[in-house]
Amino acid sequence: KKRAYIVNKIEYSGEFFSGTRAELVAAVKQSLSEHRFQHVLRVEQAAIKLAKLNDVSTEKASIAALTHDYSKERSDSEFKETIKKYSMDPDLLNWGNFIWHGVVGAQIVSHELGITDPEILNAISRHTVGAPKMTKLDQLIYVADFVEDGRDFPDAQIARSLAYADLQAAVIFETKHTLQYLMSSNKTIYPAAIQTYNAWVAGH
Repeated sequence: KKRAYIVNKIEYSGEFFSGTRAELVAAVKQSLSEHRFQHVLRVEQAAIKLAKLNDVSTEKASIAALTHDYSKERSDSEFKETIKKYSMDPDLLNWGNFIWHGVVGAQIVSHELGITDPEILNAISRHTVGAPKMTKLDQLIYVADFVEDGRDFPDAQIARSLAYADLQAAVIFETKHTLQYLMSSNKTIYPAAIQTYNAWVAGH
């Protein structure tokens, strides 16, 4: 049975998401602006490529990539309500969208899309600041978001070639790059980002 989105040749098994890939794409599209939606599709392409290179389930990579920014454009008040409703760490209330759309976003994905696989939800949760210990799926969503073809920051090309050659080296590069950016722009750094740096960069 041919689907409209044959690019990735990914048939969903029904184990991680109850519908087809086309149905998940449609649900994500409804939740995002066109600009953000196109970014998500590019992240999925990168994630599938990385999954094949690193022996990770392409289905899980596709689902996690398509949903990683699912709640990115929700209002601050919706994030705050979700934190309270699900009794999440109250410290989250002190942060903003950059942290929320990952950590709180995973909760929204679970609730609205019925995706409950812990590894997929963790990959969504960790895609902005990483974690000291990351599964291969965590790593490839973290990296795919950073190196998708639309990214054009300085060193994007280096990050890209690194990603497809050595996933762990790409995680280290990205973590260092992100911390340097946050420090150079005098932004408050989320504690988990520092823990990721200590584990991945300082520890290597």
